[in-house]
Amino acid sequence: MSSSADLAALVEQPFELLQEMEQRSRVAHAGQGSGSGPAEWVGVGFRIGEERFVANREQVREVLMLPESMTRVPGADRWLLGIANLRGHLLPLVDLKLMLGSGRTTLRRTTRVISVNHREVPAGLVVDEVLGFRRFMDHEFANKIQETVVRCDRFLGGGFQRGEESWPVFNLSDLVESNTFLQAAAE
Repeated sequence: MSSSADLAALVEQPFELLQEMEQRSRVAHAGQGSGSGPAEWVGVGFRIGEERFVANREQVREVLMLPESMTRVPGADRWLLGIANLRGHLLPLVDLKLMLGSGRTTLRRTTRVISVNHREVPAGLVVDEVLGFRRFMDHEFANKIQETVVRCDRFLGGGFQRGEESWPVFNLSDLVESNTFLQAAAE
């Protein structure tokens, strides 16, 4: 059967219908189909202070509520809030705003923890709010972005511009692999 076969004609032949559907799915997934439109980028939007950022969805394992209890780590920087036991896994919790030198995150109902999807460095980043998935088209991306109030330029990799809204792309992997992050001992 060719990929242009009419699926309705195969209604009496279930096996052939499934084969045709699988073939069309493989073609579409490989981006070879005529229905493939412009490329889309998906990230997780979040807020630090009054500024919005977006992180690649593949760098975010999950979004969590702030745990009720955590254990403080003696001798650690103030931005390392502590270690929390989340479903049997220990996760260091970091006040991202404080780590970046922009003041302490005010804990509210909207405060969330972004669990970073990194093989070697487990981390939970405490942010003011998570704004959910954000979808952008490739043509909305710009390498140059506006300066941010939160001092995080070294972790930004371009941004998306949609109308008046600017969404800097925050690279969570760069953050957790940085010397600042990896050396959390207080001086």
